[in-house]
Amino acid sequence: MGMSVTISVATEQDAEEIFRLQYLCFQSEAQLYGNYRIDPLVESLDAVRREIGVDCVFVARLGDEVIGAVRGRITEDGSAAIARLCVHPRLQGHGIGARLLRAAEADLAGARGATLFRLRTGHRSEGNLRLYRRVGYEPVGRAKGTDGIDLIVLEKPAATYVATA
Repeated sequence: MGMSVTISVATEQDAEEIFRLQYLCFQSEAQLYGNYRIDPLVESLDAVRREIGVDCVFVARLGDEVIGAVRGRITEDGSAAIARLCVHPRLQGHGIGARLLRAAEADLAGARGATLFRLRTGHRSEGNLRLYRRVGYEPVGRAKGTDGIDLIVLEKPAATYVATA
């Protein structure tokens, strides 16, 4: 690649790049489900800005370009909901997604006290499922997204973060 990929906390200045990257990255998911109204594609720039202000949001950078992002937040039950993991299509398969997940997990468990990580992905999203299983997540159930997509819910105890980090 020539340059190192760095992982850092997102700032307000990253909002537009995260918004554009998310739109690009989730096109393949939309195509997979034949639904171009999936949540990541209809989320507003203002919503991305709000999440950066209150939630755990990390970006991966190659030089100055944001090439990956992930978000997380603590839910009412004290678990951490991780969402919107995306890596630029040309850079997928290089471990960037796993690095973003580790950064979010470290922050959510360490600074925010999460004891359980939870995420959801589409039931046909085999690449996502492979990544999540590889880093210690296990399927625990199913859900229906607000966009109508059938989702698989995966969890990992925060205590296992150390083993997979």
